[in-house]
Amino acid sequence: MMTRRNFLQTAAAVTVMSSVPARANTRLPIHMAVEYNMLPENLSILQRFQLAKDCGFEQIECPTSNDADARAMKDASEKVGLPIHSVMNIDHWKYPFSSADPAVVEKSLEGARTSMRNAHLWGATTVLLVPGVVNSQTSYKDAYTRSQIALRKLIPLAEQLNVTIAVEEVWNKFLLSPLEFARYVDEFNSPHVRAYFDVGNVVLYGYPQDWIRTLGKRIAKLHIKDFTFHHDKAAGGNVARWVSPGEGDIDWTAIYSALQDVGYQGTATLELASGDGDYLKDMRRRFGLILSGDMPAKAK
Repeated sequence: MMTRRNFLQTAAAVTVMSSVPARANTRLPIHMAVEYNMLPENLSILQRFQLAKDCGFEQIECPTSNDADARAMKDASEKVGLPIHSVMNIDHWKYPFSSADPAVVEKSLEGARTSMRNAHLWGATTVLLVPGVVNSQTSYKDAYTRSQIALRKLIPLAEQLNVTIAVEEVWNKFLLSPLEFARYVDEFNSPHVRAYFDVGNVVLYGYPQDWIRTLGKRIAKLHIKDFTFHHDKAAGGNVARWVSPGEGDIDWTAIYSALQDVGYQGTATLELASGDGDYLKDMRRRFGLILSGDMPAKAK
C-alpha cells in the first residue's frame, strides 16, 4: 500500500533522476584525426594520406613543410578527401621562443610564420606552438615573459590569415598547472591565441580531466595519447612510457565526461608511434571507444 511517506520518497527520487543529464553511449561531436608522422615513412605523401583515410580517420595534422611538400600535401588532401586541420610547428624546440638570444627567437618566429602560411594554404585552422622551455639557462619567469613577447608578434599575421595560434603544454618544465595555463592564454586577450591540450602530457603531475574543465572554451584542439608510470619489479625500478590508449593510467571515462561538460566540439588528434595499417586501424578503434565513452580500463 502506498503511504504518504512512500509517495514523497518516490517523488523525490524521480525528481533527482530527471535532473541528471543522459550521458551513456552518446558519441562526442569530435573529429578523429591522425598525426602525419604516425603514418609509415616508406610511403609517399599521397599514399600516407590514403592510408589514413582508409583506416577511418577524418582529418590529419601535418608538420611545418617547405613549399614543394606543402603543395604535395595540399594536393593529396584534396585528392583523398582528408582535410588538414592543424600544423605542428617544428622549430620551437631547436629555437625556443624563450631564448635570451634575439637571433634564436627570430629564427623561431620565422618558422612559426612558415607554419601559419602552411595552414593558410591547406585550409587548416590552427598552428601548434610550444611557447617556451625552462632550463638551467632560462628561468621560469623569463620563459613566461619572453615567450609572451615573442608570440604577440605573431598575432597580426594570425589575424590576417585567420589562423589560431594554439600553445601546447609539454614536458618543458613550463605551464605546470591548469590555472596557470588558462591565465597564460587569457593574458594575450586575443581570440587568435588558444590552448592545444595534450591529455597525456599532464599525467605525471595532474589529472587531464581537471585541466579540460579548467581550460574549457580556451581549448582549440586536443592531442590524444596514454601514459603509464608504475613500479616494475622485473625491470628493477619505475617504468614511465607512452602506451596505446586504454593501456595506461588515464581514466578515459573521466576524460569523456569532462569533454562533454565543457561542450568541446573540435578535432582531437592521435599522437603516437608510427605503424602499419593494422596498427592504425586498432588505434582508430580505440579512439572511437574513447569518444563514445566506452573505453574500458586497461583495454587490450
